[in-house]
Amino acid sequence: MDAIITGESERVGLSVIDNNDVEHLIEMDEDGEIKYHEQDGYPDDPAKRTHEGNEHVNQARRFARYYVYKERGYETLSWEEHPDRLNTVRVALEELPLEEFERLFGDFYQQLTSYFDEDTESVVDIPANAEEPSEILYRKDLFLTVDPEQSTGLERAVELADAYDIDLERPPEQDTASWEAFTDAVASHPEIDFGGSLEIGGVSDLGMFYLDESWTEHEVDPPSPVDRDPDARIELLPVEFSSLERCQEFLGHHLKCQIRDCFIGMGVEPPAEFRVLGPGRLYYTKRYGKLDMYEEYHTLEADVPTA
Repeated sequence: MDAIITGESERVGLSVIDNNDVEHLIEMDEDGEIKYHEQDGYPDDPAKRTHEGNEHVNQARRFARYYVYKERGYETLSWEEHPDRLNTVRVALEELPLEEFERLFGDFYQQLTSYFDEDTESVVDIPANAEEPSEILYRKDLFLTVDPEQSTGLERAVELADAYDIDLERPPEQDTASWEAFTDAVASHPEIDFGGSLEIGGVSDLGMFYLDESWTEHEVDPPSPVDRDPDARIELLPVEFSSLERCQEFLGHHLKCQIRDCFIGMGVEPPAEFRVLGPGRLYYTKRYGKLDMYEEYHTLEADVPTA
């Protein structure tokens, strides 16, 4: 994949060359909403494209958003497709003291352990209409928070706070919306050293995704503890962990796999640290199993080079 920015006014214009050497002319606004997309390598009607053709078109759009984010700093990426933000969450999760990890993720660990240990009670009931209980995907949303007073990047943090009209001496509960916007911005600036001040400030209760006997999809999402999009989402099938420590390690690996998915989904080889195998986002797991253009990256035993 390659791209250049061809112009910028109310929109950002790009020329993107995909992995089939097809040129895509794309225009988007600063929020990443694509307003124009023209290409001559695939049918204009998505219904007339092959599955792989549609994926190449989608890769070009994802890469275009990422390229504009990197080159212009605009927030063009959704939280699900934001490798920098996901990595910030991953680091924060891996650095959690075990006691804090248990407080935030103990329900997740207990629910998955209940599948393999009859003495462990489940946290939530398995839906009666679930086609296969062992294939229920358990979800948990993660939300970052920031303490700018602990940041070695304090000067930059103050600049961001000013941009969002935040008085750093005013606690978050007095201005929830502004502090959430501030945290959202901080999480999207990995070039700033915030000295470990970014941490996981909240998580949702357990959610679920499953199929019933007619293969109809069901999502059970608990109310969010924060009125904004999450910074990351854990979503895993039941896995047996030998310990709480092992669970924490695996969730960190799971987020690495999601970062891998972000790059593969835009047609780019992931950085070396994220060339890993294992379950990432459900969205990409479906594609890896369906599209011949992808290897089975979601399978730990897959014969895929990772070096």
